[in-house]
Amino acid sequence: MITTINKYLSLVKFAHTIFAMPFALTGFFMATTKGGGSFSWSTFGLVVLCMVFARSAAMAFNRWLDVDIDKLNPRTAKREIPAGIISPQNALFFIIANVVLFVATTWFINRICFFLSPVALLVVLGYSYTKRFTALCHLVLGIGLSLAPVGAYLAVTGEFAVLPVLMSFLVLCWVSGFDIIYSLQDEDFDKSQQLNSIPAWLGLSGALRFSELLHVITAALVVTIGITGHFHWVFWIGAAVFVAMLVSQHLLVKPGDLSKINIMFMTTNGIASVVFAVFAITDMFLFQ
Repeated sequence: MITTINKYLSLVKFAHTIFAMPFALTGFFMATTKGGGSFSWSTFGLVVLCMVFARSAAMAFNRWLDVDIDKLNPRTAKREIPAGIISPQNALFFIIANVVLFVATTWFINRICFFLSPVALLVVLGYSYTKRFTALCHLVLGIGLSLAPVGAYLAVTGEFAVLPVLMSFLVLCWVSGFDIIYSLQDEDFDKSQQLNSIPAWLGLSGALRFSELLHVITAALVVTIGITGHFHWVFWIGAAVFVAMLVSQHLLVKPGDLSKINIMFMTTNGIASVVFAVFAITDMFLFQ
């Protein structure tokens, strides 16, 4: 049983939940401290479950859809489905189960979350097709993860607001930027298979410049959120660390040296998201 669970946790790269979950929690507590919403443990739990179900469905769907591509790429050939660890049929059942659980969970949150759940699924599942027709697929991935803070805010208040929307744009630019860096590893493979990506389109140097632009916008959004949300010194400490992590990615990865990409992808971005969320949430509680 434990072995089976570990197989599926590996399939969806559960550890990568660390990228979006902190921003979902930031959106949740933004709603309770700045948006006039009331805290509820049940709503908190439902938001966490929505994040887990939606992300699990999206990641597993990506692996299921791309199995033939992954078999050809030395970097991905050992993934669970192409390696035969999980069958395509079982993966598809896992996807359907998570989709149903996600929609069912939104039903217990509020009406707007339930009605918007198909839109969220369309984005997070639809991303997997985009590499087949647009180099802007990284931005679609960013949009998918950017739903986390605004979705959590909606779960509490049932209303849209400027601050969580700004947070969503921050996540969009941040994720798109580091996904471009990560995809540098597959530039040659993408070209050979007629797959679209920013590195395949612009080359290594051009892709890094594109990523830098997105991360400059991300840093500007961090400042905008701090000012618009009337945050205090605790937030700004977290913001400074977050921006420093953005800068470090572009110091670690160069066109002639991609050896530190995995460090950049998991460690740097994982630390950045957690630190930003912890300091932002602490600021909200201290100065509400």
